[in-house]
Amino acid sequence: MPLRFLSVLFAAILSLSATEALAVEPENTLIIELKTGEVKIELLPEVAPKHVERIKTLAKEGAYDGVAFHRVIEGFMAQTGDVEHGKGANMARAGTGGSKYPDLPAEFSKLPFERGTVGMARSQNPNSGNSQFFIMFEEGSFLNGQYTVFGRVVEGMEHVDNIKKGSRSGNGAIDGEPDRMIKVSVGG
Repeated sequence: MPLRFLSVLFAAILSLSATEALAVEPENTLIIELKTGEVKIELLPEVAPKHVERIKTLAKEGAYDGVAFHRVIEGFMAQTGDVEHGKGANMARAGTGGSKYPDLPAEFSKLPFERGTVGMARSQNPNSGNSQFFIMFEEGSFLNGQYTVFGRVVEGMEHVDNIKKGSRSGNGAIDGEPDRMIKVSVGG
């Protein structure tokens, strides 16, 4: 009888641990409000601690509020986060700016770029990530090990799918008014 009790207790503890592991911690949840609804992103500080800290800092400062999705390619990704040039009506320089903070060193990992993966945008220099990021519409294995993965969409991917697309011939540049991140916050 005591052995059966211990087995049941052990199974309950394992079940509880698995449930807790699946829960996204509020301090590592990024919430992006889009015009069609809310997107929740699980941040991965164990994978890219410096990038997660930067994203959280900018979100807490309100720097991402109102920033446009300036490059959106159907079947590939939606890019945003230019806190310097992505807020105004003139989007000609959107995608060329960053934050007031220095660029970050790359934190490449073995995590693959799959649908819903969130990665840090950068220039040709691997250590140039700053504030811009992208959300994958589909798998993009050619990015694996080349860009920093810092999160993954856990709710609201249907809203990401509805972001206004740019043209492939224009490298995803948006014609007319782009969709924007209305509000970005940290917490569950």
